[in-house]
Amino acid sequence: MQALARIWNGPVGRTGILMLTAVLLAGCGINTIPTLDERAKAAWSEVLNQYQRRADLIPNLVETVKGFAEQESKVLTDVIEARAKASQVKIPDDILTNKEAFDKFQEAQNNLSGALGRLLVTVERYPDLKSNQNFLALQSQLEGTENRIAIARRDYISAVRDYNTELRTFPGRLWHMVLYSDLKPMQNFAVSADTMETPKVEF
Repeated sequence: MQALARIWNGPVGRTGILMLTAVLLAGCGINTIPTLDERAKAAWSEVLNQYQRRADLIPNLVETVKGFAEQESKVLTDVIEARAKASQVKIPDDILTNKEAFDKFQEAQNNLSGALGRLLVTVERYPDLKSNQNFLALQSQLEGTENRIAIARRDYISAVRDYNTELRTFPGRLWHMVLYSDLKPMQNFAVSADTMETPKVEF
């Protein structure tokens, strides 16, 4: 005990012990939870970024289709309304840990995806529109954006899996109880029930 007291009171004792403690703590996972938390939040920002990119493309797409297929007003209106609803969903600060808010956001985005899908199916009836350069460019951008959304969602799902696993496993569980008890498990994307149904094939 006296030896420890002499080391602590020595000229480099306190500094040395504090530095050694910091090194040991850094190596035992104390920073893992905040690191994974930030990674998941960054992945979520990219998801939002890609959804916004899609929302920005829709008005041009609708106007192009309207020029060729004015009679498809119901489909066009559905897309415009779905975009408006998706854009109006309030995103609270705690959306990543708030299941109700997360589900509401996901539902609005799924509705917009469905409306866009119906619009693109409708386009098949208009050969002139299908060959229009503006439409082809917009369709290509939309397809690219849908791919980016899928990648952003995949990255977010992976980041949340790592974060949630760290909160539930040792030693992360201990660090969570002691230092990061304010952090909660994050929500993740789920596949909607209608996409899980086997399509009916009729001849």
